[in-house]
Amino acid sequence: MTFKTFCKKAYGKVFRKRKAKEPIRHYIEEPVWAHTYHDTIKDRSWIRDLAISPGRWAGNYSFFYVLVRILQDYQPKRIIEFGLGESSKVVSVFLKNALSESSHLVIEQNELWVDAFQNRFALNNQTTIKHFPLVEKIIHDYRVKCYDGLEESIKEKFDFYLIDGPFGSGKYSRFQIYNLSKLLEKGDEFIILLDDYNRDGEKDTAKELEALFKSKGINIFRGEYHGSKSQVLFATEKYKFATSF
Repeated sequence: MTFKTFCKKAYGKVFRKRKAKEPIRHYIEEPVWAHTYHDTIKDRSWIRDLAISPGRWAGNYSFFYVLVRILQDYQPKRIIEFGLGESSKVVSVFLKNALSESSHLVIEQNELWVDAFQNRFALNNQTTIKHFPLVEKIIHDYRVKCYDGLEESIKEKFDFYLIDGPFGSGKYSRFQIYNLSKLLEKGDEFIILLDDYNRDGEKDTAKELEALFKSKGINIFRGEYHGSKSQVLFATEKYKFATSF
């Protein structure tokens, strides 16, 4: 065996072991994110007293920490959210207490869930919920869960795209953020936060987004956050420090 071959094999073995341990390391980091989140909100009683349930279908603590920092530090005026849930509560209380001039559009696939959610939590009147049932569409030869009629209905641009829906797909998951991003142009300022980046489907979509922005000449800053689940964030110049929260 040559020295070059030995080095390749040794490096490959180390890389495979490191890659296998990364999800465990990220999961262990979740309590750190929880403490960071609670330290961040401790001076705001209206968010500190909000009951949320991180994890499972909802975002994890790294997700909620980044969400709060974006709302707190950048105060986006136009917010769109894919998926009604725990994060909708966070945005809503910010609208009520700190973002009186902002609007919040929530896209949700399940009308029964909308009714159940609103029976338990009163969203701020600056929030609008739109129902789009799920359908499957073919994206790059793969079946992908999509909101039916979304692109035909949503023609405006937003400052903050919060993507935690619909249900995940094996490939090109939540791909409609790509379609909405086609509306964006050089000179627009925005943030995109895509949850569940630990999954292959969301990685596919993130890669397509990067290629889209490059083709449009939009200078993008990119950051990743890893806990029990992962997020990827894309930001333009105005919001670039959101990649290093």
